Amino acid sequence: MRPYPGLNPLCADWPYTTCVRECGRPASLQTPRKTVILGPRVASQGPGAEAGHEPVNHTSPSINKSGDGEERTVSVLTLFRSAAAGVVLACSAVTLPAALAAQSLQEASRAVPTQQELSHTSQSGNYLAARQANVIRDAASAAAYYRAALKADPKNSDLLELAFYAELAGGNVDEAVKLAERIVVVDRNNRNAHLVLGVRSLKQKQYKVARTQLALSMRGPITDLTGTLLTAWTLAGMNDVHGAIDAIDRLTGPEWYMIFKDLHAGLIYDMVGNKKEAGKRFEAAYKLDPTALRVSEAYGRWASRNLSKQEALKVYQKFNESLPHHPLVMQAMDRLKKGESLPPLVDSVTAGAAEVLYGLGAALGRREEELSLANRGLAYLQLALHLEPQHALALLSIADLHEAMKNHQAAIKVYERIPEDSVLKRNADIQLALDLDTLERTEEAKKQLEKLIANRPDDLEAILALGNILRDRKQYPDCAEAYGKAIALIPKPEKANWTVFYFRGICYERAKDWPKSEADLKKALDLYPDQPHVLNYLGYSWIDQGVHLDDGMRMIKRSVEQRPDDGYIVDSLGWAYERLGNFDEAVKHLERAVELKPQDPTINDHLGDVYWKVGRRLEARFQWTHARDLKPEAAELEKIEHKLKVGLVEETSSSADADKPKKPGDGG
Repeated sequence: MRPYPGLNPLCADWPYTTCVRECGRPASLQTPRKTVILGPRVASQGPGAEAGHEPVNHTSPSINKSGDGEERTVSVLTLFRSAAAGVVLACSAVTLPAALAAQSLQEASRAVPTQQELSHTSQSGNYLAARQANVIRDAASAAAYYRAALKADPKNSDLLELAFYAELAGGNVDEAVKLAERIVVVDRNNRNAHLVLGVRSLKQKQYKVARTQLALSMRGPITDLTGTLLTAWTLAGMNDVHGAIDAIDRLTGPEWYMIFKDLHAGLIYDMVGNKKEAGKRFEAAYKLDPTALRVSEAYGRWASRNLSKQEALKVYQKFNESLPHHPLVMQAMDRLKKGESLPPLVDSVTAGAAEVLYGLGAALGRREEELSLANRGLAYLQLALHLEPQHALALLSIADLHEAMKNHQAAIKVYERIPEDSVLKRNADIQLALDLDTLERTEEAKKQLEKLIANRPDDLEAILALGNILRDRKQYPDCAEAYGKAIALIPKPEKANWTVFYFRGICYERAKDWPKSEADLKKALDLYPDQPHVLNYLGYSWIDQGVHLDDGMRMIKRSVEQRPDDGYIVDSLGWAYERLGNFDEAVKHLERAVELKPQDPTINDHLGDVYWKVGRRLEARFQWTHARDLKPEAAELEKIEHKLKVGLVEETSSSADADKPKKPGDGG
């Protein structure tokens, strides 16, 4: 996933992540399907990079693992609007309701308590339950508990605001509107309440009221841009196109404003039939970034009606060169090749306003300081859906945020809302299957993908998704077969296809079919010479088998040179030295690997083994104890506990460790 210079919040409109359970897998091995659908991550400028708010990289596997209570979750409301620093409740002596405390995230997602049920719980108990629901990012339950607590103390402005944010995060905008109306009575400066009221009025075509509310929602780079663009659409709804464009053009701000300003000015002109001015604005936005999906779509659609089908096709082809096979782009290209003209991207004021909220929400979503129910991107996306309930890209973006928040059940529910006639439906179905697998509903996931494949046997993405699940579940013969079907659909493998051969090679190796594994790993290197993960895996395998020792060590060293801070690869080098009997070098590199990956049980186990072999027995037992406490897989746990009892028994074969559950760099 390549970085984009400057702001590119519309690069396919949503910074998607991996589409399989990566379990700490290096980013370069992540399956790129989501990136294709909704785009690479935005750069470090633009929405979210306001003064005093440095963007935070959320690609780390450790994101949101804190579980340190709700204090961080509540304080992060400052990102959407700072809530007061605490609710005045005598909650210190109250115990969290046992039923909620026992619920898992998935259980909470399935069973939202009713207000009648909660009427029997104390105010402080409901508040604490809401805090817990907030921690696990269960918006529906959090809203229910906050509302129940609010009934007992209806004048509590803090509870009122917390309930508002929870309702908004859960997509219950109608209820959020009711709460917003109460909020502005006690806090006239609450910008987000005014924004929600403005969007509600816009949907009801009460454009003058909407403009008043939106004017009160603006303060700062993001809210200024949001409010101005939405105001422009209300003016367009009042047939004041000149006023709408003037409002956009008068807005000054960061450089990244321009692509939004030109895009929406063009959309307004296109909607009212001003072909010439629409073309100028679309062309200006396109020149700023031809890889922005919505910009390319808007310009390509306009060109198909006002220039020629061939010119429009060039726009889409250029985008396809950057991010190949996007379903919306492929659909547009197919229609153009049939001689069809494409309608405007936006055909109403409501749709235009939804596009404002979607574009900014998608760009903001993962750029917030923390992925919580107070996430501003999530709020904008829910408002976009309030205006356009079937906006497929907004739905996909919300589902992705739920996944990032580890709420896969909520993501599944959103994927199920993708319209059946949407070209993105199939991609949503594939991702839904992967979420089922994450929830340990693997058989359902497999059936879902097998059904998709049966309906379309050449669906490469569905086949790869099935292969990834089978590999992750250690069903190695089956995953090798699945990857084989994928490879059969690739007539001329290219560099980008190296991962398919690499993963099939892993499956063959784990299924103890080394000749086929070796051939696939070599093929992966042919496609991508010097690829560090393949070098590491093949080199380690050779050394572990006692063959091609010089080449194997050279490969691993070259892999470490490229990824010196990859704990798995450094571990591989250390373990290779152990295989070769050079225990002093093994200690040096394995100690470094543990520094890089201190929570990995296998690396700690390896270090314990080499400590034992150099006579550092006490340290060896410490490392084994630590490895045991890190919850290794059952087979490894048994070996570690045996070593803790009797020490390390000398191996009779250099391949005695071949069945370790994790070989550094194997993608798991």
